[in-house]
Amino acid sequence: MPSTVTFMNGEQILQKISDEYLWLLVGILMVNLYQRRSPFNVDKKRLSTVYIACLAFLFEIFLILILAKSLPTWLIFPSLAIVILLGYILREKVWPYKLYCSKCGKRMNFTEIINIDENTCTDCYYENHPEKKPEEKNEEIPEDDDSKATEVSKIDWNNWEYKEDCVITYLFRKNEETGKDQVLLIEKKTGLGSGLINAPGGHIEAGETGIEASIREFKEETGLDILNLKRKGILHFQFLHSTGLRGQVYFCNEFSGILVETDEAKGFWCDVDAIPYDKMWEDDHVWLPTALEGKEITLYSIFEDKKMLDFKLDVKEPELQ
Repeated sequence: MPSTVTFMNGEQILQKISDEYLWLLVGILMVNLYQRRSPFNVDKKRLSTVYIACLAFLFEIFLILILAKSLPTWLIFPSLAIVILLGYILREKVWPYKLYCSKCGKRMNFTEIINIDENTCTDCYYENHPEKKPEEKNEEIPEDDDSKATEVSKIDWNNWEYKEDCVITYLFRKNEETGKDQVLLIEKKTGLGSGLINAPGGHIEAGETGIEASIREFKEETGLDILNLKRKGILHFQFLHSTGLRGQVYFCNEFSGILVETDEAKGFWCDVDAIPYDKMWEDDHVWLPTALEGKEITLYSIFEDKKMLDFKLDVKEPELQ
């Protein structure tokens, strides 16, 4: 006998939703309990989870009434619309959450998103509220600590440790009117390097490859999808009295989409022979012209804030085809 496929009717679908709905309410409750243990100011966001729970419970009441009274299943749609409308009216109380730090622009983690009313990262929160910062152990910094170095030669780069891994991607095209080579640059609005001109880029997230992070960050900052990326070098940044950062440099010349301005950056096409190095990070004029010649570069540098104190550039000639 041929097998038959049984589809659930509307009432069965609503019953299935009702049966599993408890887990949603439990999840909201767990978030609220987690917020109660937060060391940050989280009164507004803790109240927001209560509002969310009330709206979720209201939808459950509509669901139960429809099933208990055998009402038409299509009534679930106006019921959902009522809940959404109430959520919109109370949106400032229901959804105060942001993904990026309102002060430095850094992408926040889950704990920071749900636990800090001011929508800032942990560092910016303690900068605003130094009295709440936990006391640090008074441990002496080792003499060979890389954060103290002011010369590249003083750091053992083979054993150097960096806190963040980043990407930076240069997209090229040929200007159809002038025939000149152009590169897409951005005016950085938020985060590290805000106020400077750079190429699109950002942090590599857990589980991502460098190419995957480049494609994602480029899309987020410019709206463009890029293809066929090639890695052109590695940048090592040690910040004085702070942490280390490694950057992977990618070049590409294939893309699709329309260039748009985003909250993070304003993109623009620039002739390669007119790159505004004076408005960029100080290291760019050291390595970028060499990379544009087709050579593979490795940069070691020390910065104090946005000022470069010292650098070393290793260059690898391109392999003959």
